[in-house]
Amino acid sequence: MNAQQTPSPEPLYKRWLTEARITFRLGLPLIVANLLQMSMAFVDTVMAGNLSTQDLAAVAVGSSILTPVFMFGGGILMAVTPIVAQHFGGGVMDRIGKSVRQSLWLALILSVPTILLLRNAEPVLLLLDLEPEVARLADGYLKAAAWGIPGFFGYLALKHFNEAVSVTRPAMYFAIVGLFFNITGNYTLMFGKFGFPALGAIGTGWATMIVMWVMFSCMLIFTYRKKEYRRYNIFNDLRLPDPEYMKELIKLGLPIGITMTMEVSMFAIMSLLMALFSTAAVAAHQIALNIASVTFMMAFGLSSAITIRVGQNLGRKSMDMAGFSGYTGISITVAMMCCTAALFLLFPEFLVSIYTGDESLTPLAVQLLFFAAVFQISDGLQVSGSAALRGLKDTKIPMVVNLIAYWIVGLGSGYLLGFYAGYGPQGLWSGLILGLTTAAILHNLRFRYLTRNRSREELLEKSS
Repeated sequence: MNAQQTPSPEPLYKRWLTEARITFRLGLPLIVANLLQMSMAFVDTVMAGNLSTQDLAAVAVGSSILTPVFMFGGGILMAVTPIVAQHFGGGVMDRIGKSVRQSLWLALILSVPTILLLRNAEPVLLLLDLEPEVARLADGYLKAAAWGIPGFFGYLALKHFNEAVSVTRPAMYFAIVGLFFNITGNYTLMFGKFGFPALGAIGTGWATMIVMWVMFSCMLIFTYRKKEYRRYNIFNDLRLPDPEYMKELIKLGLPIGITMTMEVSMFAIMSLLMALFSTAAVAAHQIALNIASVTFMMAFGLSSAITIRVGQNLGRKSMDMAGFSGYTGISITVAMMCCTAALFLLFPEFLVSIYTGDESLTPLAVQLLFFAAVFQISDGLQVSGSAALRGLKDTKIPMVVNLIAYWIVGLGSGYLLGFYAGYGPQGLWSGLILGLTTAAILHNLRFRYLTRNRSREELLEKSS
């Protein structure tokens, strides 16, 4: 009598392909959504540039103030993804609905100081020593856009919930809707069409406000009407904010918001330091950084999918699968960034020519694009590594790591190499690479530590 044979485990490469396919299927709509949202800023810039130099400058200044505010509040609300993903993975359906309701309360609470800040930005604009007309337009832009903040934060809360339960396509569809309203709103309000007054850059702010509320309305209607979501009872038990749930959201989300703001601030300071070299250095830096920002949006979209998969598997009490999902996501993100790096190395002149035809500027921009190619690998590793940690609800240590990596290693070494060692703009970019590489190594080492040692039990207990 033959002994019963136990089936052989699935080969590792098949497991990897399966997980990579799931991660990419989740991440692709988010990549498209990120690129579409980024294109809205591009549309604002192009359309403002067709009005006047003052309007273009006002939109640029207003956006530079608005972006860190978006990143901080949006970063805090990203806590919804790992919390709901772990509940979803563990089948704790009643807590999902409560988490979503509390995230909407948090979105509303965060909106109040944000609106007050944006509608009272005159002191900041005065510090910038702008032309009076540019300052007036930028202030009007911010005052108008401020009224859209509750809609934007509410949209993010619902978007992150949908992502956490593996529903990522709505974000892509509603970003398309948002882009349509962005173009239409700008055309109508900036140029004074269809009987509306021509508001210039201020019209861009009102169009931005409209887009925020339109995207929130779309996501709210979708979430409310989706039959599969009725089991979560999201809208059936509306109550006042729960301090305990709110505490969890803020405890997990605040480090994310601070981290994202630090990253944006580092790039802003790098641009200011470039101005100490020459106008050409600033322009070349902006071209290389803008190209790299497009590819970063791709990595950022995949990173959200990594957080989802790690969080869901941890909720299922499978630390091994959580680790496997994290490493798979990290590997495909880095592979994708290697491809973009190859494009930077093979076609730098073509990429730069999209932005400028100035032959005196092109050589420096091409040089910085070579640095951006190296930057791609480090950026892919750090954003995917931090996303995997976010899936484990680990956000405090990554915040400290990024503080050291960005502000001490990155800016510090860049300043020394650029100014004291005399390497100029290339030295600043070298510092940028060192900072991102430091963050990449430390994030990935921490993920390995958390998924392979005695802290496994602690993480599994937290996911309960």
